Amino acid sequence: MPSRPDRRPDGRSGFTVRPPSADTGRTVLDHPVVQQRADEAPVEEPHGNVPLERALTAPRPELAGRPLTEVLIARGVDELQISDAVVTARERGLALDRAIVELRVASADQVARALADRHGLDHLDLAHVQPDPAVLTKLGADDARTYQAVPIAQLGDALLIAVADPSNTLIAEDLEMLTRGPVRLAVAAREDVQARLASMTRLDDAVKQATPDQAVVEEGAELLDIRAGAEDAPVINLVNTVLAQAIERRASDVHFAPMQHGMRVRFRIDGVLQETATVPKALVPGLVSRLKVMADLDIAERRMPQDGRVTLTIDGRRVDLRAVTLPSVHGESVVLRILDRAEGVITLDRLGMQQRDRERFERSFQKPYGATLATGPTGSGKSTSLYAALQRLNTSDRHIVTIEDPVERQLDGVTQVQVNARTGMGFANGLRSMMRADPDVIMVGEIRDAATAQIAVESALTGHLVLSTLHTNDAPTAITRLLEMGVEPFLVASAIDCVVAQRLARTLCSSCRRKVRLPAEVVRHHGFEVDGDVEAYEAVGCARCGDTGYRGRVGLYEVMIVDEEMRGLIVERASIEQITRVAVRGGMRRLREDGLQKVLAGTTSLAEVTRVTGDA
Repeated sequence: MPSRPDRRPDGRSGFTVRPPSADTGRTVLDHPVVQQRADEAPVEEPHGNVPLERALTAPRPELAGRPLTEVLIARGVDELQISDAVVTARERGLALDRAIVELRVASADQVARALADRHGLDHLDLAHVQPDPAVLTKLGADDARTYQAVPIAQLGDALLIAVADPSNTLIAEDLEMLTRGPVRLAVAAREDVQARLASMTRLDDAVKQATPDQAVVEEGAELLDIRAGAEDAPVINLVNTVLAQAIERRASDVHFAPMQHGMRVRFRIDGVLQETATVPKALVPGLVSRLKVMADLDIAERRMPQDGRVTLTIDGRRVDLRAVTLPSVHGESVVLRILDRAEGVITLDRLGMQQRDRERFERSFQKPYGATLATGPTGSGKSTSLYAALQRLNTSDRHIVTIEDPVERQLDGVTQVQVNARTGMGFANGLRSMMRADPDVIMVGEIRDAATAQIAVESALTGHLVLSTLHTNDAPTAITRLLEMGVEPFLVASAIDCVVAQRLARTLCSSCRRKVRLPAEVVRHHGFEVDGDVEAYEAVGCARCGDTGYRGRVGLYEVMIVDEEMRGLIVERASIEQITRVAVRGGMRRLREDGLQKVLAGTTSLAEVTRVTGDA
């Protein structure tokens, strides 16, 4: 291996702490009093992006050349667990470092530090360093993925490159040849290298490859039918690249929005839209056609909305895509909903309910009859909660039938019916038919009208357990919504056992969250009742969370049990305020209260709870 320059950075990289991402929504923490007290609060290190010299760690010379297992033991990892990992790696044909991480014997960062020691290389905390954009182009995207290497910065004459696997003795020579200059290797955690590789210009490269050198698209040009196109057609590659990157970044939806001079591509990640790329106008007709062909839609119909569904294998994962097209001023927009089969159905344990709320919810749907409702806006996780309940109810002695629009998750042993407006199969008439099929448990995807509400309530009173969703802001409002639909108060009072209102809040990235002390007056100003200052965490941003400060989501819940006192209020058509007071007195925790508990636990931020709960 060629000699390397001095290990210490020369200070020329110019890396500084990056300002917060614009989409974190940390309005609460912008308060000057908060900023003043945040400076006094203890801070977890490292957080966010840090100067390069702080992210580089020199190896321990005494560990150079020793086996990985010995290096890990010297670094404090349990010897017995490492022995078990060695056996597992041999049985499953895995690399030892991957087996150690998969079995959680050591973290990916610990393994990276051990590999760095073993090979006499620096360790780079890549999660908290932003690569210099000026050097990223020195290594092509394909070569970067092949070698699992990311250019970081120019340090003197040498190019600092982060690698995940330094065991290849020729990797330095290969990278020097590809970058046409000396390189200095540093070892980083494999997941951090892959996260940076995913964020490199793969999508932009696909757009460039798909753009013809001389392309003129006239207004009103016919859509390009690529049904018979070659498999390696650039536009097909572009679509495949967009979908693969959406899967990598855990997107739930992909939005293709036409504009005057092209098409904007955005991913919805953890409930927030993030712009990804802009497709040139020359590619838009072919791109829309390709998406329509995949979803088996009419490519010649551009004036009416269409919807379809397709199952694909993307990077070895089976995913279902729901496609919706909408005509707009600048052309057709397309939205793809991604349903990853590998994720499966979330269980009750993973919903994020507090123990007491979960017990109340579980008792309600374990009853032989009655109705349990999940309420909240679109995308708040209502169906996920009901699927978790169905998973628990799905035993051989129960006949479970669902009617949904659409069927988002397929459950073994459950009869799932798809609403089909073309054939006249709606929620109301589908529910009537289901009643004749001897069900024990019925799930109605959504109560949208008076007829569906009436049948669902009557079903709950005739010996069936009914689960359904309703669009209301909180749990008490669900009662008045049913009354407004025309269901008699005595029927609602007798049928409804439990109403769960919920929201989904983004969870803080555990790698970069930062502790902050929030003054009581600021917390109260945002609608939270506290007795004193609050110690919480704020979002920062790093490679592992895509520089947003958040990774994943957690549910916020309020669980309202309909007791005898409340039934009397419902019959009397009491106001929402009266019902709410009785529900709180009966143990209901409001959405914001549940959110504050998750803030205090460090799961999410106060700003995020404020964003998703609004006036709830």
